[in-house]
Amino acid sequence: MSAKGNGIIILSGSGFKIMEKTKINNREKTNKGLIRLNNILSSMESVLVAYSGGVDSTFLLKAASDILGDRVLAVTSDSPTISRKELSFARDMAKELGVNHIVIKTNEMDCKDFTKNSSQRCYWCKNELFTKLNNIASKRDINYVVDGSNYSDTSDFRPGLKAAGELGVRSPLVEASLTKEDIRDLLKIWGLSIWSKPATACLSSRIPYGQTISIDLLSRIEKAEDILHKSGFDQVRVRDHDNIARIEISAEDFSRLFESRVKDAISRSLKELGYKYITVDLDGYRTGSLNEAL
Repeated sequence: MSAKGNGIIILSGSGFKIMEKTKINNREKTNKGLIRLNNILSSMESVLVAYSGGVDSTFLLKAASDILGDRVLAVTSDSPTISRKELSFARDMAKELGVNHIVIKTNEMDCKDFTKNSSQRCYWCKNELFTKLNNIASKRDINYVVDGSNYSDTSDFRPGLKAAGELGVRSPLVEASLTKEDIRDLLKIWGLSIWSKPATACLSSRIPYGQTISIDLLSRIEKAEDILHKSGFDQVRVRDHDNIARIEISAEDFSRLFESRVKDAISRSLKELGYKYITVDLDGYRTGSLNEAL
């Protein structure tokens, strides 16, 4: 429901905050998407949110909680493909939002179709996760399992979307045509600091297709990225090419990375993890860079 008056537009009944009239023209599309999301979630009546702790799933969890209250359950996967830092963040964020939250073990590492790391890797990972989430939803009499895929994701290579479709998992942000930009804008309006959180993805996304995924390899990548984070870099990927670490950071951070003290410390630390060559991708950070080889 919406109401206008005195230069503001109000979305009521779902915890959505006020938008100033001066911003309405720029946000009209986002505003309509938010109303669609409100209606979609209301019609679902109860949902289990596949919660990673990332920006998109946090936005969905917040919106669902505002609309459905205690008829929302957040479930987070604990596996070697998820960094301990992200798992801890998901726990803390769910607690901050005041939602029901559980952490479960998933076993994608036991699936050979996953560990052989073909271009369909994400399909098998999501198949494992969504199968478990469907079972939990069924046992708890929850109507729908939903994930945080957004409208921008539909133009990217996302085999996991196929698994979601096959298992009846819905993506309300896609259905509402809300993009990555819309979601960050709305989180900022809501006053949630996560609006500026760097994009995240499972650790296996750092491994080139065809290179076997192992727990040791995932652990090395997690440690490598922790080194970059502790050195003050927020948006980080360390793509693992066997004995080569290919660092992706935001282009604006290049000058700081190449300061002698910083560069030497990072190089030394990464070599201690077993990398022989430490490289920097001059194109900088971008999502799905390993898909460029497909």
